[in-house]
Amino acid sequence: MSEVYAFIEVEKTTHGVALLCRLLKVARSSFYAWLAGEQARADRRAADDALAHEITVLHIASRCTYGVPRIHAELRRLDRRVNRKRVERIMRERGIAGVTRCKRRSLTRPAKRAVPAADLIGRDFASARRPDLVRVCWEVPLMPRTTGDGRESPGYLQCSGDGMIGSCQRGG
Repeated sequence: MSEVYAFIEVEKTTHGVALLCRLLKVARSSFYAWLAGEQARADRRAADDALAHEITVLHIASRCTYGVPRIHAELRRLDRRVNRKRVERIMRERGIAGVTRCKRRSLTRPAKRAVPAADLIGRDFASARRPDLVRVCWEVPLMPRTTGDGRESPGYLQCSGDGMIGSCQRGG
């Protein structure tokens, strides 16, 4: 929208402001509000340039490694209270970026000729499309129990079933 107002500013010497605003379908009061805010925008640009200089100095002092969080922390440490998003915007506009670490790569890779382990439980993945036919099997550890001769034996619960009906047995 500011391009429209800048155009009106340039062309107001040859045509009236009211005519230009009507042709470009903007309110005349909006144009005059934009015109009144020109000094504030210029002051803001000057403040951004001064802040960009400080950010550049801190960035170079860090051997071009600091990013937005550390630059913002350094500015706060120097009693310069600036919004983090403003620092981020200025660094992005000026092309100042910190160093990012490389992505961690996995060190374990599966062998090319590895044979998959045998399915000891006998899971049936073919019926996974019909949840009522999925075969479930699991083992749940329980608290140790004391046998008749006074020894403690670890207990477990082995359950398997098709759908909602299943059988459980206590082992151990």
